[in-house]
Amino acid sequence: MSDVKVGPPKLKLSDLQRVRIALLIETSLLRVSTLLNFASVRDSGYYRHAKFFEQGDLVPLPVRWRYKIDRWRSQIAQMFHTEPKTLRPRLCPACGTLVGATATKCHQCGSSMTFSMAAASRSLGRLMPQTSPVTYVMLAICCVMYALSFVITMKLSAGEGLGGGLMGLGGIATQVNYRLGASLPLAYNIGQPWRFVTAIFLHGGLLHIGFNMWVLMDIGPMVEELYGSARYLFLYVATGVAGYLLSSFAGHLSVGASGSLLGLVGVLLAATTGRKTMAAQALRSALIRWLIYIAVLGFLFRGTDNYAHLGGVATGYVLGRLMPDRTPVDLSERRLADFLGWAAGIVIAVSFGFMVVNYLQNT
Repeated sequence: MSDVKVGPPKLKLSDLQRVRIALLIETSLLRVSTLLNFASVRDSGYYRHAKFFEQGDLVPLPVRWRYKIDRWRSQIAQMFHTEPKTLRPRLCPACGTLVGATATKCHQCGSSMTFSMAAASRSLGRLMPQTSPVTYVMLAICCVMYALSFVITMKLSAGEGLGGGLMGLGGIATQVNYRLGASLPLAYNIGQPWRFVTAIFLHGGLLHIGFNMWVLMDIGPMVEELYGSARYLFLYVATGVAGYLLSSFAGHLSVGASGSLLGLVGVLLAATTGRKTMAAQALRSALIRWLIYIAVLGFLFRGTDNYAHLGGVATGYVLGRLMPDRTPVDLSERRLADFLGWAAGIVIAVSFGFMVVNYLQNT
């Protein structure tokens, strides 16, 4: 037998397999060369300065982000730019007639659209009830002044305002009311006439202001609706000043809205005098009973200023007889009512200005 040589098997490749192997080798070599070229280019000046200089064009933002940016831009622009409002016809605050959008006066009643007492009442009605805005303003001023007086009393007297029993509950120190504008004897009030007005809005204790504000909310809206806000404000201030004029002539130191409230009672008495309707007679009888009760209480309790009550009710009755018991109906009546209302408002503002100056000087 002859020897047989055994070796590795020989593979026979077809032409297609040879082509595939060649393509794989070329692809691998191409990838290696690309990586080497990128590594060299990355270290070049183009990529080293990429953080300092722009490279290529900006990529556009997505549509969603562009919409958000446009919306934010429009919202910021609206904060600093207001679009012109569309002008519309308005209602006259005095008579309710429809007037033009640019009109300054009502063609029906002639009252101003912006500077009349009715327009001021309409503006106050946005913050307070529209039925009787002046009554609520008087209520607010009295309550604020009492709270201020009570705080000052607590600070000066170390709790004295908390004692004194029922009648002295929440009492205000006399020196505090004196510095805030209490009505003094006539010799002092002549030199400081603003005290005739500021004393209307001051009170001596919690029971004092509580009773007066209850009467104010019971009678005030009735008188304001009957005479109008402008005349009502004038009646409130004028009767209060007249009451303290008589009180100071008698040599009293006094505070409280009682003179003005009794003045409103006098106005209603004058308005119901001569009326034959059952409603007018019932109201007149109730008012007379009130006057009797107040007079009896005034003689029973010490410290009641009966002179201020008498001066207020007498002045209110006289003014009630002189004024027509209705709201203004024509231009002349409306102008007179607006004048009286603005005069009363200015007197109140000026009096409180003098009160502040006097308080700061005596601090």
